[in-house]
Amino acid sequence: MGKSRSQQLKRSQTENRELTKFIYTPTSPVRHPLQLLKHMGRDLLAARELAWRLLVRDINAQYRQSMMGIIWALIPPIFTAASLVFAKNANILNIGETDLPYPAYVMFSMTLWQTFTEAMNGQIQAVDSARAMVVRINFPREALILAKLGEVFFNFGIKLILIVALFLWFRMPVTWSVFLAPVALIHLVMLGTGIGMLLAPMNALYSDVGRALSIVTSFWLLLTPVIYPPPQSGVFATLVRWNPVTPLLVTTRELATTGVISNPEGFWVASSIALLGLLIAWIVYRLALPFVVERISS
Repeated sequence: MGKSRSQQLKRSQTENRELTKFIYTPTSPVRHPLQLLKHMGRDLLAARELAWRLLVRDINAQYRQSMMGIIWALIPPIFTAASLVFAKNANILNIGETDLPYPAYVMFSMTLWQTFTEAMNGQIQAVDSARAMVVRINFPREALILAKLGEVFFNFGIKLILIVALFLWFRMPVTWSVFLAPVALIHLVMLGTGIGMLLAPMNALYSDVGRALSIVTSFWLLLTPVIYPPPQSGVFATLVRWNPVTPLLVTTRELATTGVISNPEGFWVASSIALLGLLIAWIVYRLALPFVVERISS
């Protein structure tokens, strides 16, 4: 009996020594950038298990009370593409020539665009829906971001079935570059995630941010070559070219289909913006969220 108690006491002392100590000071973490990056990496690793639990919960909640289940992930691009194909065939829209059969072109492009918007809106929704948990529980806030990223890729995996069916139906050739398409897709998701992380703390305080974003996204779609091929000249072509989503989305589509990248310089510039913007947004997210929690709880 005494030996058993001694072992329990030693185990308890060992667990107490292994507990991480957090010291909060009024000094801004930005003054110690290396320490800030170290803490960011630590919290990112610590958030993995909670992120997985949140991901499973969100996916179950999303499809549990639906008779059609994951089919709902396929319906939006199908109906959008069908309406656009009908408008083009009826000469309502003058789209021009595309490298792919137009139904495949618009459906694939719409899937990529929806993946980008899901990555952007998902971060805002994650913080907004987790207000009660953020206020009451101290946990790595990166778990919310990772969970939404997992949900984005899960939904894209479902839509990938539709994309494969398109390739088979229209007998589109596949080149070796299709294996590089996920890299460009990740850069596209990084851009959307960075924007979402930057706006999430503000939306938690002011819901106008999310409402305004939905309006901006509708206009943003018109500046992205989703339903039309990239224009080559004119003021509108310049606006489309300077749109950071354009080279990322177009390159992903080209790598998965033709294998010929039309704007490699623009892709790498946009990828650099996405990577740097994600890092800056992550830092802003970490620094702003404690103030948001204080405002919500007060």
